[in-house]
Amino acid sequence: MSHWLYGADGYYSNYKEIGKDGDFYTAVSSSQFFGGSIANEFIKLIESGKFSNSSTICEIGAHKGYLTADIIQFIYTLKPHLLKTLKFAIIEKFEHLRIKQQEYIKTAFGDEVKVDFFESLEKFSSKETLFVANEIFDAFPCELIYKNKIAEVIDNKIEFTKQDDKIIEIAKKYGKDKGEIAVGYQDFAIRMKESSEKFEFITFDYGDLTTRFDFSIRVYQKHQVFPLFEDKLDIEKVFGKTDITFDVDFKHLKDEFESVGIKFVEFKTQMKALIDFGLIDLLEMLKKNTNQKTYSAEMNRAKILIDPSFMGERFKMIRFNYKG
Repeated sequence: MSHWLYGADGYYSNYKEIGKDGDFYTAVSSSQFFGGSIANEFIKLIESGKFSNSSTICEIGAHKGYLTADIIQFIYTLKPHLLKTLKFAIIEKFEHLRIKQQEYIKTAFGDEVKVDFFESLEKFSSKETLFVANEIFDAFPCELIYKNKIAEVIDNKIEFTKQDDKIIEIAKKYGKDKGEIAVGYQDFAIRMKESSEKFEFITFDYGDLTTRFDFSIRVYQKHQVFPLFEDKLDIEKVFGKTDITFDVDFKHLKDEFESVGIKFVEFKTQMKALIDFGLIDLLEMLKKNTNQKTYSAEMNRAKILIDPSFMGERFKMIRFNYKG
């Protein structure tokens, strides 16, 4: 999976559209009120005194920069004075995506707002950070396990032949005999902890807080979904050319963060999280300050975020806090 997504010719190693013209939608591509709700929650953390007005808002894995831009725009709308004191950053490992992000932020804000860019958490340093990420953990490398054997691709076929004691140990911890074992959660948590003296981390993804005992790994291509083990799926044709993903085991993620001293705060459906963050209030504010046509259009986009039959129940929010 690591080579499929991040190899020299991997899926994410070259720029890909997200949304109608891409292979899949995200909450960010669905409605700007996703970022607006997060901005509103960050404002509440600052106004409550939990974080200072000189904190850094940092997005990890920003694709084109839309989420960061939406957060900045809503801060300007809700509490414009904070733009004079807050700092903004994006962590993005791929240079071609950093260039796209820089271009978009420049187009959106000119010289009015500065956003710093970093290729990794190791390069980033901050006293107080409000971290945000959307759909990053489903793109972490994973190993496929079946009856204590690890999968590898042989002649464009998936064979369970490898031995890996560390992966088997994790699988046994969660009672898994079949499924995905994500790799790198603890290392990521350590790097985040080392980057900031104090932080809040809010991230959204699909999955659950209970361990899944079968395979969820699948391929997305032009908004169609294909299970990886489907007979008609030609591995050679899709390898590195399509998105591949799996459901996040949030229990595993939570355990790895807690193992390095980062506090688990809460776990909610995306619907519950965004409503708690103030999504409905923001839409009411829009209704009072715009025409019905504009309001209806934005309301329909925002519904995708919280409708249980779309993203509302399928996607989850997990939140962590660290005080060094």
